Amino acid sequence: MTMQLEQTPLQTVKRSASGRDRFVLLGLLALVIIGLIGAAAATGWQETLDQIAKLSALQVVLLLLLSLANYGLRGLRWHLFSGHLGLKLPLLTNFIHFLGGFAMTVTPGRVGELVRMRWIARETGTAFERSAPLVLVDRASDLAAMAILMGAALLLSSTEISGGFPVVILALLAAFVATRPQLLASVAKLGHRLTGRLPRLFARVRRAARALEPFSKGGALFKGSVLALFGWLAEGVAFYLLLHWMGAETTMSTAIAIFLFSTLAGGLTGAPGGVGGAEAAMIALLSLEGVPLAMSVPATAIIRLTTLWFAILIGLAVFPVAERHSKKVQHDLE
Repeated sequence: MTMQLEQTPLQTVKRSASGRDRFVLLGLLALVIIGLIGAAAATGWQETLDQIAKLSALQVVLLLLLSLANYGLRGLRWHLFSGHLGLKLPLLTNFIHFLGGFAMTVTPGRVGELVRMRWIARETGTAFERSAPLVLVDRASDLAAMAILMGAALLLSSTEISGGFPVVILALLAAFVATRPQLLASVAKLGHRLTGRLPRLFARVRRAARALEPFSKGGALFKGSVLALFGWLAEGVAFYLLLHWMGAETTMSTAIAIFLFSTLAGGLTGAPGGVGGAEAAMIALLSLEGVPLAMSVPATAIIRLTTLWFAILIGLAVFPVAERHSKKVQHDLE
């Protein structure tokens, strides 16, 4: 039984980390870098460098601290959800799992983050189907928080983002379905009937749906979404401060709306970490707000470095710690 628990998430992680996926990711990163360099060159290197030079070391540190606030609040939410599911893991252990999973953010569909389930299985013997709802409610909570925050930002700002409110509605709908056990089970049952294929996959979805029952009561999902809302707000504020320091005349609500919409839009492209799509959307929306390319390009590059890539860097540092700790606990239990 233990061996089977280890294989399910581990095999998924291995598939997602195949050579083909790495090649696609490197190619995508190369295209993004080339695009940013091209945009910077088109507007003049000196102007772009002058915008970057406006930032002081203290301001960069503040951007990173706001990102840390986001990770911290969402890590606390992971601990809350873990406890609500009956997984008796210490706060520090849950933070190690959560942060270590960031190393796999750039796997397709972020499926690599299922490595957290492997660590949980090692340390608690919990079956993958029972711990998998953690990933589902974690993502649903993010969607709900970002949708509510973006909706409020759009209402308060004068900007008109085409497709903004439909994205808000879709995100809320996805969060609603993902956190309704009976509805999710019905969707899985219908999917199997319509396709007649992947019976084991649909069976796992139904089992995961049943495991979601603890989150349908007790208010854990609401509390987690509140934590996520303030976490994403911190990064939205960071984007506003960055634009303000560079001299852009945008309101806080507009900056937050652009940041969240671009993040969600990047995720909808299916690209690992939203790489490419998020940057393109951010630069385009800033341009519509009258922000020159000489300002929008470095602002986009910096905010992505201090949010997405800063998280990945932390994940890469914590990942081996999580691996060693989970193996040690597993050995002690045996």
